[in-house]
Amino acid sequence: MTGKNLLMVVGDFGEDLEIVVPFQALQAVGHEVDAVCPEKEAGEKVKTAIHDFRGDQTYLEERGHDFELTATLAEVDPADYDGLVVPGGRAPEYLRTYDEVIETVQHFFEADKPVATLCHGPQILAAAGVLDGYEMTSYPAVRAECERAGCTWVDEVTTDGNLVTAQAWPDHPEWISQFLDLLGTEVQHGEGVPAGD
Repeated sequence: MTGKNLLMVVGDFGEDLEIVVPFQALQAVGHEVDAVCPEKEAGEKVKTAIHDFRGDQTYLEERGHDFELTATLAEVDPADYDGLVVPGGRAPEYLRTYDEVIETVQHFFEADKPVATLCHGPQILAAAGVLDGYEMTSYPAVRAECERAGCTWVDEVTTDGNLVTAQAWPDHPEWISQFLDLLGTEVQHGEGVPAGD
């Protein structure tokens, strides 16, 4: 397998697990991942947030980790990338206000390249006007935005055309697996690891 070049758009208080887990998992199977954020350069950091449920009507947000960016959004060309990852958390509500973020997202849809998003990430896609006609999911509180953007919302991890969506980080195994399928990634079992029956 030849690794793909993937772009991940992140921002301050994006969900920690939804940034770090796919960033590392995609690299672990041989892909190159550039993480970018508007108005920040490679080597700078974004602050992540940890969202958890403690019995309240919505999630609790706590401070996560510092996540280092690997590239500068203003210097990357989306045409150089084979796929896009848009994590969730609180970051999408402000990331969608940047023209360069919207234009980057639109490129991947216009070129029919694989896109993976989850949780609140679809807020950016809705703002980019690219969801019309898709079947997809998101964090349930974002459902209304997605439906107003023209999609059919479903209650499960979903692949429709070039788009893979999930509701939140508990969906990682299926979401990442479906994205790898869309990328054409074949995961090889290591020596001494049984491949199953």
